[in-house]
Amino acid sequence: MPDSPYSTPPPRRGPRNGVRAVAAVGVVLAIAAGGSYAAGFGPFARGDDGPDPAAMKQARAFLADWAAGRLPSAAGRTTRPGTAQEVLQSFTAGLDIGEPRLTAAGEAKEAEDGTLGVPFTAKMPIKGLGTWSYESRLPLREQEDGGWKVDWRLSLVHPRLSDTEKFRLEREETTPPNVTDRDGTSLSGGEYPSLAPLLGRLAGSSGGGPRGAVELIDRATGETVRTEASFGMRPDPATDGKPVRTTLDATWQSAAERALTEADGKNAALVALRIDNGEVLALANSPATGFNRAASGTYAPGSTWKIVTSSALLLKGAVQPDDVVDCPKYLTVGKEFHNVETSEYPGATFRKDFTESCNTAFISLRGKLDDGELGKVARTYFGVGQEWHIGIPTYDGSVPVPKDETEKAASMIGQGRVQANPLIMASVTATAVSGEFHQPSVTAGHPDETRTEPLPDEVATQLRELMRATVTDGTAHALAGLPGEIGAKTGTAEVSDDQDNNGWLVAHRGNVAVAVVVEEGVTGGGSAGPVVHSLLSAVPEDPS
Repeated sequence: MPDSPYSTPPPRRGPRNGVRAVAAVGVVLAIAAGGSYAAGFGPFARGDDGPDPAAMKQARAFLADWAAGRLPSAAGRTTRPGTAQEVLQSFTAGLDIGEPRLTAAGEAKEAEDGTLGVPFTAKMPIKGLGTWSYESRLPLREQEDGGWKVDWRLSLVHPRLSDTEKFRLEREETTPPNVTDRDGTSLSGGEYPSLAPLLGRLAGSSGGGPRGAVELIDRATGETVRTEASFGMRPDPATDGKPVRTTLDATWQSAAERALTEADGKNAALVALRIDNGEVLALANSPATGFNRAASGTYAPGSTWKIVTSSALLLKGAVQPDDVVDCPKYLTVGKEFHNVETSEYPGATFRKDFTESCNTAFISLRGKLDDGELGKVARTYFGVGQEWHIGIPTYDGSVPVPKDETEKAASMIGQGRVQANPLIMASVTATAVSGEFHQPSVTAGHPDETRTEPLPDEVATQLRELMRATVTDGTAHALAGLPGEIGAKTGTAEVSDDQDNNGWLVAHRGNVAVAVVVEEGVTGGGSAGPVVHSLLSAVPEDPS
């Protein structure tokens, strides 16, 4: 009898040989090529050197729908919608997969069967265990009407998924770890909801966290063919049973959880860390039980990135705060760029451009930097794009060399292909005001493989002055009434034509740097501002 396509994990039972709780995934299918192919026209037969843009658009749309859980829409982009929806549902539900991250990557190639193969990377977060990463390929077939569809087959979900083999999730029952804050206060998922998905990972380095595996099994016999992914470590006898101490601060974590209620139900994330050593004091997400946006999210940082852009310009002596850099409403560089609410400041100084977050002024300075210079500064001085080891999985940022002048213009204001998250931007803020990068950490004892250089004292001083002026005279004025000398930078990042902009705000006070993103928050000051205000109102001016 074929497996149900909607199979889910059975109730957990006690361990047998240390392992139990099994979920079967997959359905028995006869693989058949769907759709038809326009004879005489290949995916590259368009008079250029690349694949048909319509095919690539369909591939990206399929991956976006699958990642967002829009499975009927994803299936509708295939040659076998009914089967595709069943398999995608069974795969994600049966393996306890949360919010997948699916990214087209690599060169598309034409296959012998006439399909266009688009490679992609898959990062599948398995609830309570970790992320299963692998690579696969989407086959796209041109239809008679000239459109494209994903040519459905099991192997596109995972190269080893077939009509003879499927996947099974096995969880090993373990004692829940005792995780504490920096002072020994116990951190529970009930009291600190954002930490619930992370507690097992935080304890994993000591072997106290959950363990499990994704197994490839024979459909007929149920026997294991191979282990695809393993999660968790065997406990170290020296630390087994002992509490795992983190760098988190219970007071700051509690305040961060409450502060995110100011995001009005929107997806949001917050990180607060110590400037002097990078220790994370608070890490919170909304929704609390979902994807760890704070440390693993991939966002355009918008105008908060102007901290890095300003650093690059100041390092090179390309501009000084009192230099006049005009701020018009619009500037065209391949496409039309504008300021938030199409504001303008004729005859503005660079200081005014920074405090009012003038996009057109920053874009007008793009010729002062070489094409790869912004990425080099981000990596060399801020550690962005290097590999971080902080105690939990992270995305460590990317600043690719721009492909053309339009993308270079976008990168100057934290758009284009520049990618970051609140952890990165809190660290960027800390580095800017102190002049020195410190690899962030949530637990101790992790290797630091980063290689950075300190910012010159003059540049760090100028950045602090610019961020302070943004609070006293600029777009972060909402923080001006709080105690302490606060510096900040707001940011608004475009997402797509169908979504409102993401709102950002980074700030520092005393020895703490904070970063917040609110998805579809429209503006940084309007959406992320109240979150930061709530946090800084509820905590001491400086951590002990």
